[in-house]
Amino acid sequence: MGNRGMEELIPLVNKLQDAFTSIGQACNLDLPQIAVVGGQSAGKSSVLENFVGRDFLPRGSGIVTRRPLVLQLNSSNAEWAEFLHCKGKKFTDFDEVRQEIEAETDRVTGANKGISPVPINLRVFSPHVLNLTLIDLPGITKVPVGDQPADIEQQIRDMIMQFISRESCLILAVTPANTDLANSDALKLAKDVDPQGLRTIGVITKLDLMDEGTDARDVLENKLLPLRRGYIGVVNRSQKDIDGKKDIKAALEAERKFFLTHPAYRHMAEKMGTPRLQKVLNQQLTNHIRDTLPAFRSKLQSQLLAIEKEAEEYRGYRPDDPSRKTKQLLQMVQQFSVDFEKRIEGSGDQVDTVELSGGAKINRIFHERFPFELVKMECDEKEMRREISYAIKNIHGIRTGLFTPDMAFEAIVKKQVIKLKEPCIKCVDMVIQELINTVRQCSSKLECFPMLREETERIVTSHIRDREGRAKDQLLLLIDIQLSYINTNHEDFIGFANAQQRSSQTNKSQSSAGNQVIRKGWLTINNISIMKGGAKEYWFVLTAESLSWFKDDEEKEKKYMLPLDNLKVRDVEKSFMSSKHIFCIFNTESRNVYKDNRTLELACDSQDDVDSWKSSLLRAGVYPEKTTTVESESTTTTSDNFSMDPQLERKVETIRNLVDSYMAIVNKCVRDLIPKTIMHLMINNVKDFINAELLAQLYSAGDQNTLMDESQEQSQRRDEVLRTHQALKEALSIIGDISTSTISVPLPPPVDTSWMGGAGGRRSPPPSPTAPRRMSAGQRPAPRGAPPPPNRPGPLGPFNNSADSPQAPSRPNRAPPSIPSRRPPPSPTRQAPP
Repeated sequence: MGNRGMEELIPLVNKLQDAFTSIGQACNLDLPQIAVVGGQSAGKSSVLENFVGRDFLPRGSGIVTRRPLVLQLNSSNAEWAEFLHCKGKKFTDFDEVRQEIEAETDRVTGANKGISPVPINLRVFSPHVLNLTLIDLPGITKVPVGDQPADIEQQIRDMIMQFISRESCLILAVTPANTDLANSDALKLAKDVDPQGLRTIGVITKLDLMDEGTDARDVLENKLLPLRRGYIGVVNRSQKDIDGKKDIKAALEAERKFFLTHPAYRHMAEKMGTPRLQKVLNQQLTNHIRDTLPAFRSKLQSQLLAIEKEAEEYRGYRPDDPSRKTKQLLQMVQQFSVDFEKRIEGSGDQVDTVELSGGAKINRIFHERFPFELVKMECDEKEMRREISYAIKNIHGIRTGLFTPDMAFEAIVKKQVIKLKEPCIKCVDMVIQELINTVRQCSSKLECFPMLREETERIVTSHIRDREGRAKDQLLLLIDIQLSYINTNHEDFIGFANAQQRSSQTNKSQSSAGNQVIRKGWLTINNISIMKGGAKEYWFVLTAESLSWFKDDEEKEKKYMLPLDNLKVRDVEKSFMSSKHIFCIFNTESRNVYKDNRTLELACDSQDDVDSWKSSLLRAGVYPEKTTTVESESTTTTSDNFSMDPQLERKVETIRNLVDSYMAIVNKCVRDLIPKTIMHLMINNVKDFINAELLAQLYSAGDQNTLMDESQEQSQRRDEVLRTHQALKEALSIIGDISTSTISVPLPPPVDTSWMGGAGGRRSPPPSPTAPRRMSAGQRPAPRGAPPPPNRPGPLGPFNNSADSPQAPSRPNRAPPSIPSRRPPPSPTRQAPP
């Protein structure tokens, strides 16, 4: 062939095919290959069996090929077959090969004629084959058979498209000659992914079954539906021949005899048939690999660089070495500690761009969720006044009091302070959950050692739970300290004398907050009727006085402005049809909020966004709705009917201002101290524990050798990386030799030897009157003994050329003198007299 390296290309790709199939997606390379595509009963299986010379493929009704079969043909002195999933086992009986294909297919797809994209790799070694790799794909079907799913046709098409859509894949489109070529499923699929026909090779089967008086000459001469790589005709065994166990060698002889004797095909008999197809496919695949060699080598190099460092770590790796286990345990614990601290404290590397996590999530809990939970505990205005009036009356008892009792102030304040315990405990719970999530995220790097990961998570989580109890006790203690002494001499407390004056100043300061922007962002208005366009997304701007929304974030076209007076917010149950989280704003006086709508339903993509918007609305004075029970509803009804005399009203107003002033002091203190306490008792303590004590805890937990036992997946991964690394290095080495020799010593130009009758000189039979020899202008007959002329472009495509040049145009410029053109010449006895 002129280049031994080129001859080794197909076996090399076979090795890569095996390696990459066994390791899954570790090396996602598009290996050059030939995919066999055709409808059911198109003759695909018979073509492959003719290549091998043996009956080895399953046969029957319905879809026979239900998994892709990667068939690797290797030229060898002996004859045997082996499967990739049965390494080391040689099959010399090809009936056993067929049974193994059926068993392996059923193992993955079941016995219900389902299909699977997982390939079966079969290698056949034989002296009767050329190096070739083909992928036999399931035949295209129209109607489900048996228990097949209703969309079996679409499943098969999708599977075929996965293979043939790759630019590195040649398409062997098999079409029976006794059907209309224009309706060929194989050619239609090939045209979808290869509209120029650059990668498609046509195979016409069942030429012997065409109706009498018809032939496929125009198709085989590449005139009807031309392909860049042309067509080749084959004749397979009939079903009767298969049932009668007709020998494939005899079938190949019958095929050759058919082409030599058929009047429409005998002039191109040397370019038809299974041996010719096998030889051409071998050359086409070799040339295709050569053409895709630069891009293929680049992919190999990038894959090699990607696993070079990992392979270096695994080389010489001894899993049972005690010193290695100790060193790796120290490294793993140190890495876990560093990752945990980075996630809590923040870091420039390993940034999560999808969602908040770690320290950012805890910061949100401290400054958005916790203040929101505190405000939820505040009393409603009417309820507060009712409680104050009852407290004043109960303190006076039977007497009519002249002065405002300070005991009523203390009773109301203590009741409000006690309510702060619930949000404080909830804040701890939220922080704990986030800490545990962070531990799990950091321990994901320990998945190579499942025992170490499990023990690390157990130890750190147990410590977090231990600190949980202490943190909650400390927070409750802080609330109890607030209850123990009501400090009315605090510098920020207004006192009785200034209560009324401070109230009016507060109202003025609140009204002067003006148009301070609190938040901006996208929200979806969910309760717009379908007649008006349905749910729409707008750009919302929240200020201290209003909620406005615009068409987009340029804020040029304002759609609506909603004042915040008398508004409250409540949750809306998520619809099972919607993926968004919803909350709504409503008017406490039962007025319409937006046009004809009593409520304004706003939707966000996540619950975190809902909580953040509710917290921002809280800063603007839009409070959450109180959840009322039956008892509270009854008390609310009585309070609505409750009336106070002017003197009691003044006392209630005074106590109300005093409670607001003192609770503002307490809330400020709680908002400041609770995050600090949680940070000190939990977060910093957990960090210190991981840095200082986790390693000692792991050593005391049990046998270190057991902790550092690697998972089975890790062991497989190591073997796969080393095997892949070796395969890539070997491939690059061979490809480098091939590339160099191909460029430095180019092959001679291909020639057309079809005009030569033998190895010696040229035949010169007398020209036939019915088949005159035609030459182009300026062309002269070659002298006797002259070298054959170089091949020239012709209309037939490369497959009708010599075996050495499948890429060159194929039709010779002159017809062979010994072969008639289309029909045999008329017999002399039938010629009319002159």
